[in-house]
Amino acid sequence: MKTALLQITSTDDPAENLSMVRAMMREAAAAGAGYILTPEVTNCVSASRAHQNAVLHLEGDDPTLAGLREAAQELGVWLTIGSLALKTEDADGRFANRQFLIAPDGDIRARYDKIHMFDVQVSDEETYRESTGYRPGKQAVVAEVPFANLGLTICYDLRFPKLFNALANAGADVMTVPAAFSCVTGAAHWHALLRARAIETGSWVLAPAQCGDNAEHRRTYGHSLVISPWGEIVAEAGVEPSILYVDLDRTQAQEARRRVPSLTHEIDFDGPDTL
Repeated sequence: MKTALLQITSTDDPAENLSMVRAMMREAAAAGAGYILTPEVTNCVSASRAHQNAVLHLEGDDPTLAGLREAAQELGVWLTIGSLALKTEDADGRFANRQFLIAPDGDIRARYDKIHMFDVQVSDEETYRESTGYRPGKQAVVAEVPFANLGLTICYDLRFPKLFNALANAGADVMTVPAAFSCVTGAAHWHALLRARAIETGSWVLAPAQCGDNAEHRRTYGHSLVISPWGEIVAEAGVEPSILYVDLDRTQAQEARRRVPSLTHEIDFDGPDTL
């Protein structure tokens, strides 16, 4: 399956972002892509709760979701919307960071809410508290499509190999890792973590990323990556908006797992003892 990863610079204006993504989808489909992925928070990058409350919607009313479903149907492609920031009906008012798998007929085939919240202090100047604005999901998801079994993850999930192992053991052979990585953590860890998750699970890893200056002084790392099941970097974007192409072959995952069947070698153990 010819696959296209869209690397974009989302702003805090959902309508502007939707127009940009639809245009890139048309370009990717014209180049022969049958499966297209977008990054995390495709619809809106903002740290302002007031602004988010003004421009975000519930899933059923979200114009970005409706517009991208329409585009997938128009183009006849599979689409992973890396995630959308969405309002919820939670009493505390927190949003959802939700990934969608859209079929070529425009139907929603799978949803996944980001499980791990990015609550970190990268430096004295750079602190994130994702859980203050977003509530974590609780359910891991594998979605079967004609060309792969997709394990759905989002950004900070990348640091938790237990999730990826669970997805692989449930049949996933392609992991989606849409992201909006910071420049500091991206430069230090992005490549190593993505390669590690591919190697550990013998899976393709598809990581479409946000890049550049997004909104409110937020800058994201870019470097969208495709990692093979053997851990090789097959394709990499730079730091500007672009489209990354790859031909997915799920037999490579089967071969990697045959050569090093580590998923079947996991055993329970006691401890550790503290001596």
